[in-house]
Amino acid sequence: MSSAPNLRGGLRLKQRAGLVHRWNVIAIRAEPVLSILSMAVPMTNEQRKAAAALLRERVPAAAGIGRLFARHGHELALVGGPVRDVFLGQRPTDLDLTTDATPQQVLALVDRWADSVWTAGIAFGTVGLHKGDSVFEITTYRSEQYVHGSRKPDVRYGRSLEEDLSRRDFTINAMAARLPGYEIIDPFGGFDVLREKVLRTPGPPEDSFSDDPLRILRAARFAAQLGFTVVADVRAAMSQMASRLEIVSAERITAELTKLMQAPDPALGIDVLVQTEVADQVLPEVSRLQMETDEHHRHKDVYQHSLTVLRQAIELEPRYGLDGDLTVRLAALLHDIGKPQTRSLLPGGRVAFHHHDVVGEKMARRRLTVLRFRNDVVRDVSRLVELHLRFHGYGEGEWTDSAVRRYVRDAGPLLTRLHVLTRADCTTRNRAKAERLARAYDGLERRVAELNEQEELARLRPELNGNEIMRILGIPAGPVVGRAYDFLLELRINEGELGREQATQELLRWAGAEGITPPDREPDED
Repeated sequence: MSSAPNLRGGLRLKQRAGLVHRWNVIAIRAEPVLSILSMAVPMTNEQRKAAAALLRERVPAAAGIGRLFARHGHELALVGGPVRDVFLGQRPTDLDLTTDATPQQVLALVDRWADSVWTAGIAFGTVGLHKGDSVFEITTYRSEQYVHGSRKPDVRYGRSLEEDLSRRDFTINAMAARLPGYEIIDPFGGFDVLREKVLRTPGPPEDSFSDDPLRILRAARFAAQLGFTVVADVRAAMSQMASRLEIVSAERITAELTKLMQAPDPALGIDVLVQTEVADQVLPEVSRLQMETDEHHRHKDVYQHSLTVLRQAIELEPRYGLDGDLTVRLAALLHDIGKPQTRSLLPGGRVAFHHHDVVGEKMARRRLTVLRFRNDVVRDVSRLVELHLRFHGYGEGEWTDSAVRRYVRDAGPLLTRLHVLTRADCTTRNRAKAERLARAYDGLERRVAELNEQEELARLRPELNGNEIMRILGIPAGPVVGRAYDFLLELRINEGELGREQATQELLRWAGAEGITPPDREPDED
């Protein structure tokens, strides 16, 4: 006689901390995964008890606020991401709750219970609060829908938990646990899709995406975050409705892209966007890379090369203390976007992309600005795109002191990120060539470290500042001072530390060649 699965069977936490997903030659380590065996809806009583026990153990803080609402005759349920994450083996921190109470009623209920309350999202039915170590966001049962042409959703309060769940984005987020007893509510088979590792919508995907077109991007983000497959009808709806993203604000799109890029495998999410043609709306430069042949014949096109560079950069992040670095990841994805505009044919059917780094810098800056990324992200990503070939310009031989100084000066505060991008950009199948390039870059990093000990390369500057240049040459502030400073900086890079007296003599020689007659010099004070 068979028995229903229990906590050891139906909901068994597999200790697979060493689980590794492999893409190309890159390995990304995953979190322990909760194995959810076949659990067709409706669940058995034993399965429900096991699920409730697991939620109670993983999210104990929700019980207290559940009792508070129950005492005052209101429903409250843990909903969406926290429920999903518990069954994926994680311990959620910020807790999303949903209730039949209006925002005003929620404020009255938690007034003396919460340590602090905030109402930034109250227009959308959400009240945030802090209690002990826990953060809660409580949203009144609702649905929201974008009116055609509007950038703001029309929010309406719902009547029941089941109705609220029916308007959620995906079935993995349409599960809830009624509080304070943690009773599982799963009307759309969320457990099943977790087991299958697929993304579906509670109803027709067209309805879900019409309610909030940002969900089109969110599908790709969850694919990148969870490693799930987007089912065919959802992908078709993404393609069909991609143009609806035009009504979503750039800030919301950028927030979703940021989450995607900081997921465990952003390349998977980007590929979903490209294959469904959604990328044409938000990152058209990446889509166009599919049309370009890789000049090294490593991939069928530059697009696949860019995805590999992104994955290799992610593997290198821990080595350089840059885990989840948005700047590195965006630079890796966008580093070759200048190639379609710079393509030229060479003898023998080969292609070249001269100055694609310079063109790519401008394109990256323009795209990230349109998306309204932070100014520092725009500046740093575009600069890395411009610099990504700089290492190859020096060749694979011994690095001179002046070459090291110039490389460090050009990279500035982005040097560590440039190390990651340059190493990740090697995708050749030729093992000997790959090892040769790696040794050459190892040598560069050693030379940087050695010279940095001697000269503090991060503070590389001439021995004379602008005020001293003006005094020595007897000139006012203006372009000539800048040219003199640049001359001294180039001298410092090429010759190393000169000392103030020699730097002054070199400045005077330069001034003579420029037709500048300095005043008679007074001896420097000791």
